[in-house]
Amino acid sequence: MSDSLVVCEVDPELRERLRKFRFRKETDNAAIIMKVDKDRQMVVLEEEFQVFEIRTTDDLTEAWLQEKLSFFR
Repeated sequence: MSDSLVVCEVDPELRERLRKFRFRKETDNAAIIMKVDKDRQMVVLEEEFQVFEIRTTDDLTEAWLQEKLSFFR
C-alpha cells in the first residue's frame, strides 16, 4: 500500500473568483466549471457562466448541457 497521493493546488486567480462567486449579490443562476491541469497539477477555471435558464427538469438533457455548459466535449 505504498501508492502516492498527488494533491492539486488551486490557482490563486480561481480561488479569488470562487470567493467573489460565493458572496455575489445577484440572484440569477450562475456556474463555474473547473478542470485539473495535469501538467501543473492545479485546479483552474474552465468557464464561467453568469446567466442561464432552466424552465423544468425536462430541460436538463445532455444536449442542453452540451450547449449551455460545454459538458461532454
